[in-house]
Amino acid sequence: MSITAYKRTISDTETPRQIERRVLSSVTAELESRQLDFDQAQKPGEKLAMLANGLRDSLWYNERIWMTMRNDLAESGNALSPDLRAGLISLALWVETHTQGVMKGEKKIKPLLDVNRSIIRGLEGNPMHVME
Repeated sequence: MSITAYKRTISDTETPRQIERRVLSSVTAELESRQLDFDQAQKPGEKLAMLANGLRDSLWYNERIWMTMRNDLAESGNALSPDLRAGLISLALWVETHTQGVMKGEKKIKPLLDVNRSIIRGLEGNPMHVME
């Protein structure tokens, strides 16, 4: 099956919300698998090695997802309320800044995971648990 046919099949069977949840869940799982070692590393060299061994790619993927969401939220045709859009855009900007700190070895991954999990819960339709 070609990539185009695969993408068409996905868009025909999943809602945009389901696609967002699936993509965010995937990158969150990637980050979770590396979070504990990175966040507990004491030496900068250990963190740099983890970043070089694929963690940087996962962080960049997460940041690109948030950049895409931010761009979508900024579109005039976005159906979310202005307050929710503004809050999510602000959160996307925070993710970008925090991610840069993680890539420098200055910040931890866990806060990014907490934000992603909260958004995933919201996309699943569990708004009472968002941003606990």
